[in-house]
Amino acid sequence: MSNENLPVFNRIAVACPPQNPEAAAESKRVAEALRELGVSHVVALAISNEALRSELQGGGFDLLIVLGGDGSMMRAVHLSAPVGVPVLGVNFGHFGFLIEVQREGWRQRLPDLLSGRFWVEERMMLLSEHWRGERRLGSWQTLNEAVVARGQIVRPIMVNARVDGVELANYVADGVLVATATGSTAYALAVGGPIMPPELRNMLIVAIAPHLSIDRAVILPEGAQVSLVAQTTHQAVFSVDGHPPVYLENGDEVRVSANDHAARFIRFEDRGYFYRNITRYMQQNPSTGGTR
Repeated sequence: MSNENLPVFNRIAVACPPQNPEAAAESKRVAEALRELGVSHVVALAISNEALRSELQGGGFDLLIVLGGDGSMMRAVHLSAPVGVPVLGVNFGHFGFLIEVQREGWRQRLPDLLSGRFWVEERMMLLSEHWRGERRLGSWQTLNEAVVARGQIVRPIMVNARVDGVELANYVADGVLVATATGSTAYALAVGGPIMPPELRNMLIVAIAPHLSIDRAVILPEGAQVSLVAQTTHQAVFSVDGHPPVYLENGDEVRVSANDHAARFIRFEDRGYFYRNITRYMQQNPSTGGTR
């Protein structure tokens, strides 16, 4: 085979959520089809498999194909973004805001993929850190949003929000979130935030059910440093991209800033796809009066 005919990608992981047997079976078919098209190294495995993380970190893959929904896509990005590996999503979930290919269409797209007939969309990510005094307790790659919110007790908390060291507001609310443009169509949209095109490199602060507090979203530039300090006598939590919550003590701080890494998605559609998709998904959502 000449170099001109070699596939663009030669080390591909095909991953799926472990709880989806249909996606698991299809991932094996995707892997076999890739081998038939000349890809030298293809592995099909669960997205939770530690071997996926270790081989990605070791440079073992140059593409990650995910059969799942948006949750699986976010998990894939958390793994792939630090090493710059692009992700292609095949929809085995529900809406699939981040997905590029519907489940019945993957076979037709493989020749385009392997011959380079696509573009790579880069989306800003955040770095979210949990601090207690001078001690950093953890940090997280963040694609959608970081949330500081009340726990199980149905009572608002106070969140002191600062931007670049300057106080923005003392929110009394169920919580406050900091989102990317990608996250603007997720939790932030549900609590009244604006829709931001995915190529924007901005951050968005939105209060969740604010009580006598600022009830408007605030859009910040990429270089902003955001601090959220929980001030409460009852339970408060911190969560990133829908992950299980981390419990906060009174005075704990969540710091959010732009990440050095970007999410990279394989796209076949033109760059106007986002506006078509957002309209279609809203029309399909029963809560907006649409139909499936």
